Amino acid sequence: MKNLVVALALTLGTVISVNAQKLKGNVNYNDVKVESLSISVEVDSAEEIESTFSIEDFEEILNETEAKDELSFKIKCNGKKMSNGKSSSVSYTVKGNINEKQKFLESIAKVRASAIKYYNSKK
Repeated sequence: MKNLVVALALTLGTVISVNAQKLKGNVNYNDVKVESLSISVEVDSAEEIESTFSIEDFEEILNETEAKDELSFKIKCNGKKMSNGKSSSVSYTVKGNINEKQKFLESIAKVRASAIKYYNSKK
């Protein structure tokens, strides 16, 4: 019995020491790549749209980001409750490429104006 305990202790000690080895290597945290940028906004009124974001805000974001490929912007306009109890809503989505930044910003401006018109038509 004593021999069994000694053998078990030696085996357990060997397994633990093998697993306890320290790994060596270099990890580089400076290589962060942004492949795509997606912005989604949910609003309840035209006033909220006007106070939440402007085209200049998006210009600043696009100038600061290093996204390489896809850009996406979505705005969801929440409406009033319908007779069936569900809330009405309308969504606008713009997709683009970083190489066509100005066209993307123009599309966001059109979507923003359309969303404001949506709420103004509900008054």
